[in-house]
Amino acid sequence: MTKLNESARVELIAFTAIAIVAFLFNAFEAVNEHISIQNHVFYERFWIHLLFTYVITCLSYFILFFYVSAETIGGAPKSPNAIILVSLFIEICFIVGLINPYFAMILAIKMMTIYVLSIKKQEKQNVAQDALLLFSLALFVHGVSVVVNYNIEIAQILSTILPIAILHYLYILHVILPNLNGKRRLFWKFLGRIVLTTLACQLLLALMMLAFDINDAVNYLIPLNTGAQLIAVPLISFIVYKGRMRRDLEEIRALKTELGKSDANLNFLKSQINPHFLFNALNTLYGTALQENAERTGEGIQKLGDMMRFMLEENVADKTLLATDINYLKNYISLQKLRIATSPNINIETDIEEPAEQYLIAPMMLLPFVENAFKHGISLNTPSHVKLTLQTKDGQLFLDVSNSINKASETDPERLHGGIGLQNVKQRLSLLYPNKHELIIRENAKEFFVHLTIELSGID
Repeated sequence: MTKLNESARVELIAFTAIAIVAFLFNAFEAVNEHISIQNHVFYERFWIHLLFTYVITCLSYFILFFYVSAETIGGAPKSPNAIILVSLFIEICFIVGLINPYFAMILAIKMMTIYVLSIKKQEKQNVAQDALLLFSLALFVHGVSVVVNYNIEIAQILSTILPIAILHYLYILHVILPNLNGKRRLFWKFLGRIVLTTLACQLLLALMMLAFDINDAVNYLIPLNTGAQLIAVPLISFIVYKGRMRRDLEEIRALKTELGKSDANLNFLKSQINPHFLFNALNTLYGTALQENAERTGEGIQKLGDMMRFMLEENVADKTLLATDINYLKNYISLQKLRIATSPNINIETDIEEPAEQYLIAPMMLLPFVENAFKHGISLNTPSHVKLTLQTKDGQLFLDVSNSINKASETDPERLHGGIGLQNVKQRLSLLYPNKHELIIRENAKEFFVHLTIELSGID
């Protein structure tokens, strides 16, 4: 059992204290008035009944406190029918006199509190929540009516027709209508089932009238129950069901709209990234061709061909193998090393571990950080460095990139397009890996540092 918080502990102690005080008060009142003191059998039955009523009352509260609350507030209950039975049990105990009206109102308030707390956790209302709401309202109204000395007709209606109507409503709303949704000749099938359930409700009313010995109310209870179960309850159920369906459709439509916006944004981001890398690669080959002979240029073209093949075939997919993405990353680094091969003041350190397992990753997710390091960290005229570490462990990818900071040359055609890659990858991470990544970027006067952690998915 979970440890109770302070407010729950105070509530439990308060209810227990109230129950004990009320029991002692009734006991002392009975003793002082010498209830049926000459009739010892009746006197003993009175004490048994008094003790039994408070046991039932406390038991009902404890079930609500420890079971119903835990089942309902935490989300959709595993056994919603059990919640309905508990609510019905409390209502019946009150009807037969095993719970006094004041405690009935307390229990009703507790049920309503559980209902309010549960709908805060999930907006879509389930059958257990509906049962708690309706039975708590019925129990509270019934308790108040007893306290204010209501007439016998109201007592009979609240004790018989109202509980039956609640059960009928729950059955129509959560069983009949969902099963008929989308079927042909909906109205006639719905009407046929309502006629059958109304007959069942009439039979249940007859059994309750026999059990409670209220056969003198046949003239108004049966017609009233017929109208309620055949017309009022189905109509209310249908209106509520349609309203919830309309709300669900609006939520689905809103989700689809947001998803469409995300897809469009993601596709736009991908279209931004690909030309950016292509321009960098072409600039690299251009510089290599000016510095060296055709052998190095041919090697660069081969690397570029592999990269373009990746962009055309793999980059259009939602996910690609991490090993494939890493190979693309290595090709990019090789191209950059060709460009700086004749510059002794440039230090490139890479430690890229091949993944031990097959993981999936969104394509082009790692390269922007490496591309940014080479773009802003390498200068052919001043000492500069790039350090890169990539590891995978326990389903997580760890990428660390650090580079020196150098101003772009005036002849660099990409100097006016800084930051596009990093901006895009930040947006892609937020779209594709919400709450499943960590990105830390630090910068000082001399060095730029990036740490990225991503929770990877495996191949099913």
